[in-house]
Amino acid sequence: MAEPAARLPRRPSGPIIVVANAGSGSKEVDDGCSAIDAVLSNARRDFRIDAVADAGRLRAVAQRAVSDAAASDGIVVAAGGDGTINAVAQAALGQACAFGVIPRGTFNFFSRAHGIPLDATEATRMLLETDAHPVQVGLVNGRIFLVNASVGLYPQLLADREAWKQRYGRKRFVAIGAALATLLRGHLQLRLQIEHDGRTRSRRTPTVFVGNNRLQLEQVGIDEAALVDSGALVAVMPRPVGSWALLWLAVRGAFGTLGDADQVETFGFRSLNISPSRRGRRRFDVAVDGEVFRLDAPLRFTVAPEPLQVMLPDPA
Repeated sequence: MAEPAARLPRRPSGPIIVVANAGSGSKEVDDGCSAIDAVLSNARRDFRIDAVADAGRLRAVAQRAVSDAAASDGIVVAAGGDGTINAVAQAALGQACAFGVIPRGTFNFFSRAHGIPLDATEATRMLLETDAHPVQVGLVNGRIFLVNASVGLYPQLLADREAWKQRYGRKRFVAIGAALATLLRGHLQLRLQIEHDGRTRSRRTPTVFVGNNRLQLEQVGIDEAALVDSGALVAVMPRPVGSWALLWLAVRGAFGTLGDADQVETFGFRSLNISPSRRGRRRFDVAVDGEVFRLDAPLRFTVAPEPLQVMLPDPA
């Protein structure tokens, strides 16, 4: 498969504009913004921090930040979890500015896969010392995803996980507990038409998961994970199984052997169309980098024609 088009690495010299998720109002958020401020002030680099407390304003703030960065050879930076990173990346894709990340999430697959430090101070310093490199982006009906997108059971799992986090705190063990509770509850099997490589197949499955992150796919044991580095996305589809069988598949994923299970189909692709088998269904709940959106059928998953230009360490 052909690799996406790439630009040469470059180091922008303009201001650094940080879009920070301040919605939780926690001490961790305040400490993160203080660390960013300290590093950039000490480096005498022009910068500003746009703290967003209202999630409904995130898109508009991100678009304004991208516009300002593009006009001044700057860097637009997302400081937050997967949802914040996705929103800012959506605004930055295809624009004339570099994109940076200061991770503040739970799993941080995007940052870990690309060598971005998880500490706010170190991640900010990295912005001053690295170049912009091309990174593949996935699309579903025009909406980008950096890590994964999915339909079916996984969006329900994310909704349940968010409810648990609101009640018990934003900890990794809380996310795992919510996932187990969702898997053990009854769920519907989707009846879908799957089209790729010129073929259309009928499938029943509890969920279709599309990965764009080699680290996440490798951790659960998907053999096709390396295809992400050669311009492809990877689909994971469990066959129709009950709740306890799904739980067992989750256990296999935790031990890195999900791809070996007979009940799971996996394949790489550059374009995949998903339609409902039944005429009545016109929209799907789709999980995109940890946020759930309602999108019109059919769903079209593709690799974006242009990569995102991300501030990253040089490849080893």
